[in-house]
Amino acid sequence: MNLDDLAQRVWARIDELAVTPLAQFFSGLDQGGRTVLYILLAVSAAAGVAVGRPGANRPGRRRGFGGWRFFRFQNSGEALVSNVLRHNFRPPDYHLMNHVTIRMEDGTTQVDHILVSRFGVFVVETKDYTGWLFGKAADPTWTQVRFSRRFKFQNPILQNKRHVRAVQGLLDFLPPGTVKSLVVFCGDAEFKTEIPHGVLTIDHLVDYMKHQTDEVMSLNRVQFCVGRLETTRLAISTETDVEHVESLARRFGNSAV
Repeated sequence: MNLDDLAQRVWARIDELAVTPLAQFFSGLDQGGRTVLYILLAVSAAAGVAVGRPGANRPGRRRGFGGWRFFRFQNSGEALVSNVLRHNFRPPDYHLMNHVTIRMEDGTTQVDHILVSRFGVFVVETKDYTGWLFGKAADPTWTQVRFSRRFKFQNPILQNKRHVRAVQGLLDFLPPGTVKSLVVFCGDAEFKTEIPHGVLTIDHLVDYMKHQTDEVMSLNRVQFCVGRLETTRLAISTETDVEHVESLARRFGNSAV
């Protein structure tokens, strides 16, 4: 048995013992039960990320509840995309913003990354998946196949449309087409259907961005866009994340973040 075979058996066992029961439990909940579960998870996360101690200010930390401090975490896929963009596309031509929460009329929306540049404003949705992926641009849901299990998830192109709409609303002075949607898949997921336009794997992210060479705004306008976004976004905090999850719960089943 080689390491790949061993890994597959381990993951299959994990799927049998943990993933499958959880999926069955979730599918058995009605709408009200799922809403309660989301809120409980949000409250649990708020308590769980409280680390450190009250006291002197330290770089990279923000004050949270009761004087405790919080670190802001990204999942591995978001951190990877952030690192790739930050190291390859730097000021003054580019400005990267991560974990941007924007208030909208019906709640909030949370954008993984916004890359503001002379060549456009790129609204990036990051997905970290394994296994096989099936989906078309207009499908409401896509499918992930991992071992013997199939999982449905919201079409990230449609998901990112809400993010793009929120950014366009704040940067309404820009010409049409300046704000662009981009979905980036990390992990070792493999598309078994044709990859739709505007979707790419992280291996192609740098080349894709380097081919965006049509200048659509000046450096002064880039700075103005960044200022508008920075002064409008909600604070990066546990309170903001909890508010966003509550917003999701209110809109669950209608649209996604």
